[in-house]
Amino acid sequence: MRAVQVTEFGGPEVLNPVELPDPVPGPGEVLIDVDRIGVNYADTHQAENSYLAPSKLPLVPGGEVTGRTPDGKRVVALLNGAGYAERAVANAGGLFEIPEGVDDLTALSFIVQGATAWLLLRKSAHLEAGESVVVHAAAGGVGSIAVQLAKVWGAGRVIATASSEEKRKLALELGADVAIDSRSEDMTAALREANGGKRVDIVLDMTGGKTTDQSIAALAPFGRLAFYGMASRELPKEIDLRNLLGHSSTVAGMWLPHALSLPGNVYGRAMTELFELAVAGKIRAVAGGEYGLSEARKAHEALRSRGTVGKLLLDPAR
Repeated sequence: MRAVQVTEFGGPEVLNPVELPDPVPGPGEVLIDVDRIGVNYADTHQAENSYLAPSKLPLVPGGEVTGRTPDGKRVVALLNGAGYAERAVANAGGLFEIPEGVDDLTALSFIVQGATAWLLLRKSAHLEAGESVVVHAAAGGVGSIAVQLAKVWGAGRVIATASSEEKRKLALELGADVAIDSRSEDMTAALREANGGKRVDIVLDMTGGKTTDQSIAALAPFGRLAFYGMASRELPKEIDLRNLLGHSSTVAGMWLPHALSLPGNVYGRAMTELFELAVAGKIRAVAGGEYGLSEARKAHEALRSRGTVGKLLLDPAR
């Protein structure tokens, strides 16, 4: 089968199209003929071995695909890697049947980014109706869905940040009440101004560096910042717990794989609700571009440039 393999760690240049044997499913696993592959920031970290879970060489990156199972079911699957290929294997517990009327783009937007947005708002930040919500990188995969979910779930004011006028316009179209430049020198002041002079209740942050530092400083009493990535590849400052105490602030981390071990089928509940909202026309996926499998390098270059919007896909047929 055609696949993309990494044999040395690095940037997009280490993604090499190759021919590999078909994967063989083990106990509890299902073979999938892949229709589309989702591209995530986590894939770029995996390729350079800067992800939370260490990578081992050689590797085929990719954690999500849509496709058909041997019994003909159309599914979206969360993988333990090896998704950049024409065929993949997934644990049966990581498969979700795609409802009628939901396309590959939407299914792949939900399996990681949508579930992440759902968990950030439901489990990490515990959004309550009427609260203000800041969504950094609001035109991206997680951000574009988080903006919509926050509005559907009754946020009082959704403040989007994005780096270009085009992205800010998209965030407003998705339901944000205001959109500000993510490159603002003083993000603390910019967020307070966008919230009518008041501190904010919730911040969803995957940027890192000074954006995280200044967002924490913008939190209202009992405000929560949910940290789920570091696209800038810059560490925030270490948090002094006394400052959290002094401002009644909460900083929560979130890594998606942990959701799979939660009792009560939380991941399944997230997917079910996301699909229901999509079918009802209340949320939608944003297309970020489709590349051939052989163009995986270009997809990673585009994603790392932080110039993309929505969800990026790979087509294994080309």
